[in-house]
Amino acid sequence: MEETKRVYTLRDYREGDRGRIVEIRGKGKFKTRILEMGFVKGEEVYVEKYAPLRDPIEFIVKGYHVSLRREEAENIIMTPPERNEHGDK
Repeated sequence: MEETKRVYTLRDYREGDRGRIVEIRGKGKFKTRILEMGFVKGEEVYVEKYAPLRDPIEFIVKGYHVSLRREEAENIIMTPPERNEHGDK
């Protein structure tokens, strides 16, 4: 039997989670903008917080606070999240 591997996107992460970028999906202006903001393969991303209605999401990447909409975060493929139960960065 084949084992199915779960694919995580940045949208799947919760507040306090961190992980590394595996792949950026998307094309054209969207992908260029995401890469310019520091979302590049291998980079660590930390989920700072969700807005009250869960959109947008604030991340910390390369020391900068960046907000993305949930639909944008779904295009960033990540490693399984490292859960931070204590809220420490």
